[in-house]
Amino acid sequence: VQLVESGGGLVQPGGSLRLSCAASGLTFSSYFMSWFRQAPGKEREYVARISSGGNRINYADSVKGRFVISRDNVKNTVYLQMNSLKPEDTAVYYCKADHFAATNTYWGQGTQVTVSS
Repeated sequence: VQLVESGGGLVQPGGSLRLSCAASGLTFSSYFMSWFRQAPGKEREYVARISSGGNRINYADSVKGRFVISRDNVKNTVYLQMNSLKPEDTAVYYCKADHFAATNTYWGQGTQVTVSS
């Protein structure tokens, strides 16, 4: 199983980025997909989650109204559209796959997002 994140980079405050997480080696449509992030010196924190069919979505309060999670079960990819970025959004962003029956969990390697002027 592989989860490969991409789309990170350096962006100015107020800017936007779109992260992608491409999954392989698993039945993607059977997995809830989540995004987490970890800032330097801090614990990894939850950002957003989308159900296997895409009809249930949840966000952390810190990103609600600014970030949008989505998925494409044909391309086996989950996305995180990040708008109105703030310096405090700077972190390594990870995607996570959880089987709907809670039998397996997988993590990607992460992609760096830096919000700075």
